[in-house]
Amino acid sequence: MLAVIKTGGKQYVVEPGKKLKIEKLDKEIGEIVDFGEVLLIQNGEKTEIGSPFLKGAKVTAKILAQGKAKKTVKFMYKAKKRSHTKTGHRQMFTEVEIAEIKA
Repeated sequence: MLAVIKTGGKQYVVEPGKKLKIEKLDKEIGEIVDFGEVLLIQNGEKTEIGSPFLKGAKVTAKILAQGKAKKTVKFMYKAKKRSHTKTGHRQMFTEVEIAEIKA
């Protein structure tokens, strides 16, 4: 079974047992989270597509960890002005494991 969910402004292809890092959720480690914005469910040969979401479908996941991603560095330089700026950013994430998909 396969599903496409939307969370944090992004879409993810998920299946039971898959671990993925998504945008930060304000939940504790070990909590169960339900994603109600399911765009597509594929079960064998049968595929259901929502417009935009499937009614009554949800994906259940367990929160494994909260953390920060690796630092991304942005460097700006202006030629002939002797001007440069270096900034960094570490995005917060939540690691979840997909438990089940309900159609």
